[in-house]
Amino acid sequence: MIPGMHYERDNIREMAGYAPGEQPSATEVIKLNTNENPWPPSPAAMAVLNDISPEALRRYPSPTAAAFLDEAARLHGVDKECLVATNGGDELLRLAMTTFVPPGEPIGIADPSYSLYPVLAAIHESPIKAVELLEDYDLPEDFAAQMNAAGVKLTLLVNPHAPSGRLFDVDRIDALAQALDGVLLVDEAYVDFAPASHNVIPLIARHDNLMILRTLSKGYSLAGLRLGYGIGSPDLIRPIAEKTRDSYSVDALADAIGAAALADQTTAKASWQAVREERARITEALTERGFAVAPSHSNFCLARMPAAARHSAQATYEKLKARNILVRYFPAQRLNDCLRISIGTPAQNDALLCALDEILA
Repeated sequence: MIPGMHYERDNIREMAGYAPGEQPSATEVIKLNTNENPWPPSPAAMAVLNDISPEALRRYPSPTAAAFLDEAARLHGVDKECLVATNGGDELLRLAMTTFVPPGEPIGIADPSYSLYPVLAAIHESPIKAVELLEDYDLPEDFAAQMNAAGVKLTLLVNPHAPSGRLFDVDRIDALAQALDGVLLVDEAYVDFAPASHNVIPLIARHDNLMILRTLSKGYSLAGLRLGYGIGSPDLIRPIAEKTRDSYSVDALADAIGAAALADQTTAKASWQAVREERARITEALTERGFAVAPSHSNFCLARMPAAARHSAQATYEKLKARNILVRYFPAQRLNDCLRISIGTPAQNDALLCALDEILA
């Protein structure tokens, strides 16, 4: 190697990487920072894990994750040609950029949003067209017009929104897909915690530019499995499934466990309802303590520090961490006076509230 020589591409050398939430190894830490489901996975999924044979690991898995896609098609009432399985939802994001956006052309996002989006765009050498959300995290009326004017080929919209938890209703997604010239990818990582009546999937029959991202990381308590999937018209799914997706990106364990998890809707729905109930309780408790909490339909809440608080959001985050309680702090503008708090078990949430009382006193 020549001293001082860099071998990575210029854009890789200059960009900042994604900063994930802390993943501590200590078991006594109360982890409310990365939006994991606090309840365990389906017993049926765990039974599949225990029954995996050596032969299943010796051989390559199904190239399409066939068992999982069969179950997903049944659950959502769509043809398998409308589905593609991926190594977590994040792989689908990268594949959408690879498939639909020529390098150097813009990718559209709302601001604030999922912090991985700009990182993936930088890797792809695509500029970001960011449209600032309104004070209540709603989309401005000219959101689609701004994207079209910028020549955006792919717009990424997380719904329920992160980090606020706001839910854009079906009619809003319908109108947005109709108005956009490019592909609209609706990232539904947290949709399982929204009202059961919310369902965007039927819109794929109306819009050939609409793709929906789903993941088993949140609603099915399988963040460690890395399994996600895309839903869209066959013409939108086919180039990803047949051309740009990595070969065997979903392993045999994820295929089998994911299928079992989707089939056990009773366990999944019970955990979703438990999260909704705790979310309502924590929102009320934080509000009583002076926090301004954005209405949330996800498994977290965004809480702005009380006006009379003695400590900043960052200092409060550090003081909670010293008490073995992790929440998320973002230094970005509009978020630097907030804490994003994942919904935990009742005992974990009680410990958080007790610690906040000590810190705020």
